[in-house]
Amino acid sequence: MIQQVWPSVETRGELELAEAEWLHTNGAGAYAMSTLAVMHTRRFHGLFVAALNPPLDRYVVVSHGETTVDVGKRIYRLSTHQFPDIAPTPGYRLLESFAQDPLPRWTYRLGKHRLERRLALARGRNALVMEYTWYGKSTVTLNLRPLMPMRPIHSLRSEQAGVAQKASMRKGEVYVQPVPSLPKVIFGYPGTFVGSPDWWRRFEYAEDRRRAVHYQEDMWTPGIFELQLEPGVPNYLSVSLGESLGEEPAAVLEATAKALSALDPGPERPIAVRALSVAAEQFRVPLCARPSVLAGYPWLGVRSRDALVSLPGLYLTKNLNEEAKGVLRTLFRHRVDDFLASHIEEADTPVPEACVDASLWAFDAVRLLHAKLELNDPFMAEEALPVLEQLFTRFTQQTQRLAWVSDEGLLVTRSEREPLTWMDSRSRGELVTPRRGFAVELQALWSRACDTLALLARTHGNPLLEAQATAARERVRAAFLRHFWCAETRYPYDCIDDLDGTKDDALRPNAVLALALDPDLFEGWQAYNIVIKSRDRLLTSRGLRTLDPADTHYAGYYEGGMEERRAAYHQGAVWGYLLGAWARAAVRCAPTDFDLQMEVRDRVQRAMENGRVIGQVAQVASGDDPQEAGGCPAQAWSVAELLRTLEEELGL
Repeated sequence: MIQQVWPSVETRGELELAEAEWLHTNGAGAYAMSTLAVMHTRRFHGLFVAALNPPLDRYVVVSHGETTVDVGKRIYRLSTHQFPDIAPTPGYRLLESFAQDPLPRWTYRLGKHRLERRLALARGRNALVMEYTWYGKSTVTLNLRPLMPMRPIHSLRSEQAGVAQKASMRKGEVYVQPVPSLPKVIFGYPGTFVGSPDWWRRFEYAEDRRRAVHYQEDMWTPGIFELQLEPGVPNYLSVSLGESLGEEPAAVLEATAKALSALDPGPERPIAVRALSVAAEQFRVPLCARPSVLAGYPWLGVRSRDALVSLPGLYLTKNLNEEAKGVLRTLFRHRVDDFLASHIEEADTPVPEACVDASLWAFDAVRLLHAKLELNDPFMAEEALPVLEQLFTRFTQQTQRLAWVSDEGLLVTRSEREPLTWMDSRSRGELVTPRRGFAVELQALWSRACDTLALLARTHGNPLLEAQATAARERVRAAFLRHFWCAETRYPYDCIDDLDGTKDDALRPNAVLALALDPDLFEGWQAYNIVIKSRDRLLTSRGLRTLDPADTHYAGYYEGGMEERRAAYHQGAVWGYLLGAWARAAVRCAPTDFDLQMEVRDRVQRAMENGRVIGQVAQVASGDDPQEAGGCPAQAWSVAELLRTLEEELGL
């Protein structure tokens, strides 16, 4: 859906158009997100979702602002909700347009006049400001009732007796703390507050229902804020967590708008580059003690693999080298069994597991960052090199645990539990795509890891380590050439079982990843065959399929309940981020082919249309037409790899 730098939609009272989603973030894990009509369709939606342990432990503090406007003798109800067995409440009919330029902005048509609402999250803080401007002939009254579930994003709230009903007041502020274990919520306002604590019940979330999970919720409200809106004069309501806003609301909006406007690289760049540059910021979280990458909105947290794959596109294309160091420091601090952790734990997520391929992607991220820095940059010698050396030692210890280097030099992975490759989804407790033994892309990651370590060891004066890494690199490359090319399919094997030698010749995109990571593993004619065959069998307008449609295990549609969708995740679903690997491999095969470069550019622009969140790119799409978007609706590595392709491979 990315077709302009700052997304906008003319809804003109049409619910179908107003069901698209929007996203606004604060650089520290907090976010605001809903449909354009602000009719929540997911439990994760809310006007103010705070990060209690930035950038994680996110709680829906204010879900809705139930809003009415009294204009003369008429009352206009702006809100849209879905309740059981009835049509959505009709506030969407008043919505003329939505724009995010750069702040979320709604324009409502109330009779012959307009009401404009803007929203801003304070950068790096758990605070929200809402601005209302009335464009009419006389003063009107706006009433707003905050609806507050006060729960983690993955949970739902039911009416309960344990909510503290008390509201404390002082001039211009109201304090509530409905859940004693959570920080107090402070509303700042210039009007009147009428305390009337109550429960609003049985809100329904259509996307949750479609995903076959619980989809009804109750919400508590402390009362009603009444604001007098004079023609053309903005009025404000602020919400902050733990402490007062501490500054003028207008200043928060101005500072936020200025920070977001600076993301646009300017009119001399193509629209696609500008739009993706704006989209990329929403995944970067530098404004907290644990700078990192949020893998996707609204439900994904900090995943090591996603962060490292995304780092080149999100940071290095923008020369955000110091911020990239911060991300690596955060990931390096989180280890399991000497490997990088699969994710950074938050209150309602599983305990992190060791992540083998994330540990290998770390080498690639460091190599790309190294190319951006001065040779004597202390980060490489004092922080990155020691971590990579420890990981290299862990892989070469031959402990027969999770991952180790075989006698021939190939990297072996074997586990019944841990996510060893990116194709790690489970359905009904079983791995959908088991890949035990020698996975093709892990050999490329290992080869590149050895190459990177040798480079850093040479740069920083460690000849013994350089020799060890160089020897390991030569062994894996020699063994790869002996074992991985399938003469029958003229395409590499996807995986070789280390126990019985079974070779999986399924046509998957992992060979494309391998070629993009380490072209030296292939002869020129082999690289050409990989590019052509993957283009013919896997490449679509949304990215690369995860399995050849001719395969008997192919699942062409990403739909149904959770188990059905998990079963299709890596058995045919299209992943947009894989287009970046294909583009790198293809352009390297034919660096002077102008027609190929135009094809890559066109495919990137079409892949940018894969989304339900305006201005963002979704995680996956169905492999078969019409290739509807699915999975996480705004995904970091989808945006990052498309941006990297345009900036690095095409030089746009």
